Amino acid sequence: MKANIGSFDKVIRIILAIIFTVLYFTKLVDGTVGIVLLVLSGILLLTSMFSFCPLYTILGLKTTSKK
Repeated sequence: MKANIGSFDKVIRIILAIIFTVLYFTKLVDGTVGIVLLVLSGILLLTSMFSFCPLYTILGLKTTSKK
């Protein structure tokens, strides 16, 4: 796996994951939508931890800096 997520993208993903998790646990969003947001927050955290997004590979995107 070659990294395809840059640092700014990681920060955005982590912030969104925190927001989705807070919305779920404060019960502002519940039911099916809440579960979907919780799963999505897990995916966002995992992809930011590994700096790799399979969807970016399929779409040919890369947000890493060119070194």
